[in-house]
Amino acid sequence: MSITINKLEIENVKRIKAVKIEPSATGLTIVGGNNNQGKTSVLDAIAWALGGNKYKPSQAMREGSQVPPTLKITMSNGLVVERKGKNASLKVIDPNGQKGGQQLLDSFVEELAINLPKFMEATAKEKADTLLQIIGVGDQLVELELKEKQIYDNRHAIGVIADQKEKFAKEQPYYPDAPKELVSISELIQQQQAILAKNGENARKRQNVAVIEQNYNFKQQEVEELKKKLQLAEEQLEQLSSDLQVAKTDAMDLHDENTEEIENSIAAIDDTNRKVRANLDKDKAEEDAKAQREQYNELTIQIEAVRQEKRDLLTNADLPLEGLAVDDGKLLYLGQEWDNMSGSQQLMVATAIVRKLKPDCGFVLIDKLEQMDKVTLDQFGGWLEQEGLQAIATRVSTGEECAIIIEDGYSVKNKVHSFETAATGSFAETVAPTWQGGF
Repeated sequence: MSITINKLEIENVKRIKAVKIEPSATGLTIVGGNNNQGKTSVLDAIAWALGGNKYKPSQAMREGSQVPPTLKITMSNGLVVERKGKNASLKVIDPNGQKGGQQLLDSFVEELAINLPKFMEATAKEKADTLLQIIGVGDQLVELELKEKQIYDNRHAIGVIADQKEKFAKEQPYYPDAPKELVSISELIQQQQAILAKNGENARKRQNVAVIEQNYNFKQQEVEELKKKLQLAEEQLEQLSSDLQVAKTDAMDLHDENTEEIENSIAAIDDTNRKVRANLDKDKAEEDAKAQREQYNELTIQIEAVRQEKRDLLTNADLPLEGLAVDDGKLLYLGQEWDNMSGSQQLMVATAIVRKLKPDCGFVLIDKLEQMDKVTLDQFGGWLEQEGLQAIATRVSTGEECAIIIEDGYSVKNKVHSFETAATGSFAETVAPTWQGGF
């Protein structure tokens, strides 16, 4: 069972002259009063008594007092904790009369229970790390978050490339009338060369006609000039005449072919192939973009799987308060980050985490509850009662919510409540009623 404070007696500590309080076993006990009366000094004295000299106030003894500070706290497990004398030496006595020391107190007193501002003022990451530490999933969650970040960064890079490729594909020209494959120019060049060869042969034959005709004319003159060689010349003339007729017949049926169409086709091939290449580039860009987008979507699925694994890890963890979670390194309660939680929710979360850190510690000290209205106090007090926890808090107030009032360093009865105050020695003894609210 958690250990709480049954009774505390404080004398000559900071602003306190003499205070004796018996806080309620569970729920919220509010120490009220006006400013500079000694409310916070009550909590500082408890922290010093239970937490050790590191919580000793810099000016522990009340100003003007000739008597050293005296602190005595009786715990619910029967331990009696005392600090008194010039050196305010610690003495811890268990129910069997055995003596102990600070080590015994440290075994069940959680540091954050007596120094709650340390948690309340921590960064969002430090709060989350504290929760992960106590539920034992910190290392696993860090590993999952690192894995998620790596996949996320990879997906982001791929998404950027996919966007660029999609944009590039959209900007590419496209020619729907162009063929799907590049046109070959070599076949047309071969056809052109064959026609040119044929035309060359025709030119040669035409030139041959002219040569034969010229020789024929020469021979005619030679026949006329050289009668004595007439017989030989006539034979040659007859042969040439025969050859001439054959040549003329061959040349008469010749027709030159026009290469303009092929030349135009060759010229058009470059433009056609330019369009084909543009279409191929666009198709390739669209395929690349599609592949990148598919990879992006696959990584999105992987990220969601890692996030689900994180949710499952926290769902199955032994959380100190239902509704607590850690997401992206931040502590959440009912889906809200710390600065969006209400004051009562922040206190509930902090108190629950403190209890989880050291389950034997059943109390927590809370200073300055002025910011909370009665409804908020009801909610927080009811939750403490429900959880079996004890909170001793201060508030600048003398209203009905205060279980005890501090006036000029003394504990006095709250006139709103009907309970008795009996002076014992130098102490004004007050038994505080339980402040219990409900959700």
